[in-house]
Amino acid sequence: MDEIRISPDYNWFRSTVPLKKIIVDDDDSKVWSLYDAGPKSIRCPIIFFPPVSGTAEVFFQQVLALTGWGYRVISLQYPVYWDLLEFCDGFRKLLDHLQLDKVHLFGASLGGFLAQKFAEHTHKSPRVHSLILCNSFSDTSIFNQTLTANSFWLMPAFMLKKIVLGNFAKGPVDPKMADAIDFMVDRLESLNQGELASRLTLNCQNSYVEPHKIKDLAVTIMDVFDQSALSHEAKEEMYKLYPNARRAHLKTGGNFPYLCRSAEVNLYIQIHLRQFHGTRYAAINSDMVSAEELEVQKSHLVNSANDQ
Repeated sequence: MDEIRISPDYNWFRSTVPLKKIIVDDDDSKVWSLYDAGPKSIRCPIIFFPPVSGTAEVFFQQVLALTGWGYRVISLQYPVYWDLLEFCDGFRKLLDHLQLDKVHLFGASLGGFLAQKFAEHTHKSPRVHSLILCNSFSDTSIFNQTLTANSFWLMPAFMLKKIVLGNFAKGPVDPKMADAIDFMVDRLESLNQGELASRLTLNCQNSYVEPHKIKDLAVTIMDVFDQSALSHEAKEEMYKLYPNARRAHLKTGGNFPYLCRSAEVNLYIQIHLRQFHGTRYAAINSDMVSAEELEVQKSHLVNSANDQ
C-alpha cells in the first residue's frame, strides 16, 4: 500500500516542483491548481489533463522525466465547472494568464475528451497544436449515463466515489498496476463532492467531438490491450475519428499507464513531441536537441511544405 506515495521519485517531485493556484474567473471559488516545470522560455509546453479520479500529481513521473530531457511541462487540476463551454472558456483564460499562445495537450480518459472539446471550441483561433489521447473517448454516450448526468450534483461524495471506483480494475493485476490503483484511490479520496460531481457531469452529459473541426491537428492515440474502463467499441470509434493519428499501443497498463508503465508512456510522448523540434511549437529548449536531429526535423518540414 502507498508504494507510490512513499517512493523517492514522488517525494522528490513534491519537494522540488511547487504547486501553484491560479484564479482566472470572476468566481473566486474556481481555482486552477498546477505544476509548471521546465524552461519558462518555452511558449508551447505540453499540458496534462487528469481523468475523473485524478489530480495534478498523477502525472508526476511525466513531469520528472520530460523536464529532465529539457521539456516544459504543466500538469493541472480543474476547478469545478458544470458544462463544457464553461470549462473551455476557463481554460482559455488560464492560457491567456500564463501567456501561452498554443499548447500540446495530453489527456487521460475525461482529460482526453476535454482536450478534444477545447481544441474544437478554439478551432477558429487555434490554441491547441497537437493532442495525445490516452485511454480516451469521443462521445459521452458510451457510458449510458446521459440521463443521470444532471443529478450528480445532488449525490453525496461517498456515492460519487463508489461510481468512479466501479470503473477501476478488479481481479488480479501486477504489483505496479496495483500500486497505481492504490495511488489513484488515494487521489480520489482527496477530491470533494463538488469536484467529483462536476467531473462526472462533464464525463456523462450528452456531448461528442466534431472531428472536422480538428482534423488538421497532429494526434497520437495511446491505449492499452489489457482491461481498462474503455470498451473495444469506444477505442475503434477513436481510430475511425482520427484515421491519420499515430497509434501508441501498450500491451498492459490498465486505466493508469502513465503511473504503472511510465517509461513506455514517456517514450511515446517524446516520439510525439519530436516532430515539432526546431519549430516555434517545440515544447523543448533547442539547446537540448542535437544539431543532427534539428537538421533532420528541418528537412522533414521543408519536404512536407513542398508536398503541400
